[in-house]
Amino acid sequence: MKCIRSFLQLLGHSGRVAAQSGSLFQSASFNKPSEQPNPQHQVLRCFHRSSAQAKGRPVPTQFVNEDNKKPDKSLVTHNDFFERVAQDIKTKDTFNKVIEVFSKKDIRRRGHVEFIYAALKKMPEFGVERDLAVYNKLLDVFPKEVFVPRNFIQRMFNHYPRQQECGVQLLEQMENYGVMPNIETKVLLVQIFGEKSHPIRKYQRIMYWFPKFKHVTPFPIPQQLPKDPVDLARFSLTRIANDLDAKVTVYQLPSTDITESGEEITLPHIVGIQSVSQVELLAKHNPNRPVFVEGPFPLWLRKTCVYYYILRADPIPPEEKIEEPFDPERCFYYPLQLELDLDRDFGDEEDFDIEDLDEGPVFAMCMTGQGDQATLNHWISGLQENNPILGQVPTLFRLSTGPSELQDMNDSNQTGHRSRPEMQSEVAQPKEEAGVIEEEPRRSQGMKQ
Repeated sequence: MKCIRSFLQLLGHSGRVAAQSGSLFQSASFNKPSEQPNPQHQVLRCFHRSSAQAKGRPVPTQFVNEDNKKPDKSLVTHNDFFERVAQDIKTKDTFNKVIEVFSKKDIRRRGHVEFIYAALKKMPEFGVERDLAVYNKLLDVFPKEVFVPRNFIQRMFNHYPRQQECGVQLLEQMENYGVMPNIETKVLLVQIFGEKSHPIRKYQRIMYWFPKFKHVTPFPIPQQLPKDPVDLARFSLTRIANDLDAKVTVYQLPSTDITESGEEITLPHIVGIQSVSQVELLAKHNPNRPVFVEGPFPLWLRKTCVYYYILRADPIPPEEKIEEPFDPERCFYYPLQLELDLDRDFGDEEDFDIEDLDEGPVFAMCMTGQGDQATLNHWISGLQENNPILGQVPTLFRLSTGPSELQDMNDSNQTGHRSRPEMQSEVAQPKEEAGVIEEEPRRSQGMKQ
């Protein structure tokens, strides 16, 4: 009963509210004679306007005058940063100073990847491309424990690939310059990228292969080549010669003389090498056949290119070859002749296709600072002291054009070519081979001047 009573009270209350609203609507409609009243009860509704419509109104276009435009502030590149800090001199101290300035500039190390790439490119200019301490200092620029993967999913999807690629690029440059990492490098890589990352794998491969190939070459080249051209020529000729008993002779040292007329003359250095077997071959040479001075031939020692000349002859004709009996006790380690009488099958081939090319004997080699005919003639005159037969043998010069300096396009009118330099630090482009310079065969009983 209570439920029915409360329900009826609710209906009566709602009816009174509807009647009041209807009376209000009718009174409002009577005030407007042009409108007819609606017999149905209607409820007034309030419509709210959205603020999105106000935002969607078109904004009138404002034309900005070109004079009112402010210039954009361009960012200073890291290359300019290196040039600005090291204006006077580029040394290891200035390079470390640039790294310290960048590290103290921002605690978050923003832009550290671009800075490391720029530093790797600038290292040869500062002469620190082979310094392990500088590479470790560059690794210290990376933020610590930020790029370490927290779970196997991050590790599987190459966590922070751009930073890992930068670390691998740094290790590859160390590998190209032959710099072996140490334990400090590994500690830095673990702090930066974690145990199982691409830079750590690269570090492990370097530490595995570098000790194996460090002393594999039997003819190592020092990192710092001699600065003196005479010492460099002596080292280069010893490296070319096949005989360890070959003797290096300095025929002329570089010097400067002043003539009576006051003209300054620069004398180049002349360094030659000849072994005992070459002296014996030259003594047996037929005086009726000429010998040739040929060159220059390039020899690269790391980034330095040197040029040498040879004294050679044409191959001996087969009818003039004399087979000398060999001494069986000449060599106890390797037999000089083998006589094996083995049974052959029908399928065995008795004829072997071997290309035997005889290029002729080489009697001597030399390096000089100026490869003209007069300088090489001075070398031949020095060889006559130990090889008197050169006074009876005609000498022909087959000299090709040597490399020249790279000319600038703006200085096309100036032709400052160097004729066959002995040492050249930068890569030079050799000219096309010109005509062969030959000297008429001449015979003299004495020394050739």
